[in-house]
Amino acid sequence: MSKTPVPNARDRVRSFVPKLIDLTEKVVYGDVWERPGLSKRDRSLITVAALVAMNRSEQLRGHVTRAIDNGVTKDEIVEIITHMAFYSGWPTAMTAAGVAKEVLEEGEKK
Repeated sequence: MSKTPVPNARDRVRSFVPKLIDLTEKVVYGDVWERPGLSKRDRSLITVAALVAMNRSEQLRGHVTRAIDNGVTKDEIVEIITHMAFYSGWPTAMTAAGVAKEVLEEGEKK
């Protein structure tokens, strides 16, 4: 998967909610994701699992890409989704599987 910048959810709403995007970039990614207590790989595992559980498909899309960039494998993403089916429900896992499949296939084309 490429680390080439692509338009993302933040870019689509940046002009509409500039302060929210500023906080996202400075606090979430500039501070929280940079804390030394967990690796970025571990943060990605946790975040993907949480987004699957909460059925947050739009955000899952970007975080699957980030997880791959942070060293999480396709097989691990599949296992997260399968594991979460028993904790967050079958529908959330099935939705996540469709999103992850699309993201991973798009990444293979690059």
